[in-house]
Amino acid sequence: VQLQAFGGGLVQAGGSLRLSCAASGRTFVAPVMGWFRQAPGKEREFVATISPTGVITYYSDSVKGRFTVSIDNSENTMYLQMMSPKPEDTAVYYCAAGQQLSRAAAEYTYWGQGTLVTVSS
Repeated sequence: VQLQAFGGGLVQAGGSLRLSCAASGRTFVAPVMGWFRQAPGKEREFVATISPTGVITYYSDSVKGRFTVSIDNSENTMYLQMMSPKPEDTAVYYCAAGQQLSRAAAEYTYWGQGTLVTVSS
């Protein structure tokens, strides 16, 4: 399973940004996908996760109502639409794949390289 996250960059607070995660080989091995982030000097934290069909999603309280996770299985790509980002959303964002919907990073076996999101005030 290979994951590649991209789409990060500099965005103004209140703007919008969409992250993408292209996956290969995950369908049966690691059908669940998720987003995590790690800010400088902080531990990696859960952002969102989505079931293989996209029907079930979970979000952290800090992004709920602002971020939307989605999946396009025809393209084998997961997205994270970030609306009204805040400076505290600044972090390296990682996509991950595993077998169970979970907020715990340990439940995800495969990880992509991170993509940096910087939100300016």
